[in-house]
Amino acid sequence: MLQELKTLEDKYKQITALLSDPHISANPQKIKELSRERSELEPLVRKYEDYKKVVRELRETESILSDGQAEPELRRLAEAELSHLREKKDRLEQELKKLLLPRDPNDEKNVILEIRAGAGGDEASLFAQDLLRMYTRYAEHKGWKWELMDVSYSPVGGIKEAIVNIQGKRVYSFLKYESGVHRVQRVPKTEASGRIHTSTATVAVLPEAEEIDLKLDPKDLKIEAFGASGPGGQNVNRNYTAIRVTHKPSGLVVSCQDEKSQHRNKEKALKILRTRLLDMARQEQLSRISRDRKKQVGTGERSEKIRTYNFPQSRITDHRLNENFYNVESIMDGELDDLVEWLIVHFQTRALEEEKSRLSPEEQVEI
Repeated sequence: MLQELKTLEDKYKQITALLSDPHISANPQKIKELSRERSELEPLVRKYEDYKKVVRELRETESILSDGQAEPELRRLAEAELSHLREKKDRLEQELKKLLLPRDPNDEKNVILEIRAGAGGDEASLFAQDLLRMYTRYAEHKGWKWELMDVSYSPVGGIKEAIVNIQGKRVYSFLKYESGVHRVQRVPKTEASGRIHTSTATVAVLPEAEEIDLKLDPKDLKIEAFGASGPGGQNVNRNYTAIRVTHKPSGLVVSCQDEKSQHRNKEKALKILRTRLLDMARQEQLSRISRDRKKQVGTGERSEKIRTYNFPQSRITDHRLNENFYNVESIMDGELDDLVEWLIVHFQTRALEEEKSRLSPEEQVEI
């Protein structure tokens, strides 16, 4: 591990030097690539510097304690500091191990967020609407931009399906663990007798595919225009501005009617289609690599119930964490930071344990 850290630190220094090179500064694209690579390495390098400093202090403290001629007062101070430094060293080692885990190449990407009403009729559509608000509010808290790509309304004002494009810094890294079945337990607005109902909605978080990721052959596409409609089914645009794109080889169909411009709807539909096709390819690849190894992205995990929102008890239970959060109203208002942080730590720790289990006993000692 230490050798790998030293190598990455050297690489960070080399990139920093290159960014000051006049020949490099004349190439904007190269500057962009190097700057991104440097920013990715920086948290690891800073943590490694902290670790080296603690190791130096620990050695100096141990040297004082091993010196039989050291003054009593100095020895007392060293003994008091020793336990603190050892704890700090252990904590930094754990943090470095997590930073050394293989990075998800999609973490820096924007996302296509898809929300669909599940079991529960009208109440499921109202819950899907609440989830849409929760995620868009969270995006606003994080300073991200979001755009509604397509939406299908239910007669009671909820949504049958919504597709949102969210753009910002490391959006996918924060939202990727939200994919799955979300369950709600509450008294619906549509329930006169006050009985608690259970309904579901599904969430899919897909890393946005760019044109360089996946090229679409126009011959594989069937593009149709149709009239757009809004909540309750009323016609909101008599012109044929809505677009339906069918990908013939896969059978995938994407519709978009959110914009008044047919051209903009076509752009959005193609973006969604490209993202879904790339996700299908990623799922197939992961399945070939390991059919029984659990992954949160693209292996059918979306069919599992991941979270329950219990409104009568003001409790949210994340079933992967086996933890309860007693602030359902604030979470539904987009305050997801604590929950997301728990999930990131949980899955990083699990990945670290899996990585360690694949190592030999000698390699585990080194880590």
